[in-house]
Amino acid sequence: PAGPMYQAGTLSGNPLAMTAGLKTLEILRRPGQYEYLEKITSRLSKGLLQIAEETGHEMCGGSISAMFGQFFCKGPIKNFEDASSLQDGAKFGKFHRLMLERGVYLAPSAYEAGFTGLMHTDADIDHTLEAARDSLKLL
Repeated sequence: PAGPMYQAGTLSGNPLAMTAGLKTLEILRRPGQYEYLEKITSRLSKGLLQIAEETGHEMCGGSISAMFGQFFCKGPIKNFEDASSLQDGAKFGKFHRLMLERGVYLAPSAYEAGFTGLMHTDADIDHTLEAARDSLKLL
């Protein structure tokens, strides 16, 4: 390390990690990439909220670009205090387990954001929403 601040990390400066990062930036510069991420993430997030309503569960959440998140509560969640006091963490834990059993890996805590990627397809979103419907019916 050089300079007054020590910095270290698992892949810091690793040639493979740097090459992957540069390639990712190259891909993201292509026309339509961010629009695609917004489209599939919005579809996923809105679909989860709709399915929750249809299956009788209170859920709030939303998305921006490739990031999404949901809480099991009426909402809205405006800050950490709301998230801590309003959401049903036990229900999220059960939902997370049921989704894993259906081949969908979500972040293991409602406090963590979920992300879509350019490799996710409409079929992936369909599968995720079907898994969510099945899981929410069992909760």
